[in-house]
Amino acid sequence: MDINRLNLYKRLRDFKVPSTVLDNIFAAEEDIKILEDAFNSLLKDNFSKDQAAEEISKTIFKELDIEPDHSIEVEK
Repeated sequence: MDINRLNLYKRLRDFKVPSTVLDNIFAAEEDIKILEDAFNSLLKDNFSKDQAAEEISKTIFKELDIEPDHSIEVEK
């Protein structure tokens, strides 16, 4: 098991990307490679890991034309 991929999966789940969407991405080597390259590129541009995951999650929602599920957010 690749710990970096697992951490990326968890970070994207933290930003409300549905597990079914991530499962499809992570099931295809070409798709996960694109995702990893995008994530690493953002890190090289001085984004934090959370900032990079947030940007990628926004892109996923936009490209798939879905809304994040905010119903499970905890009020602060």
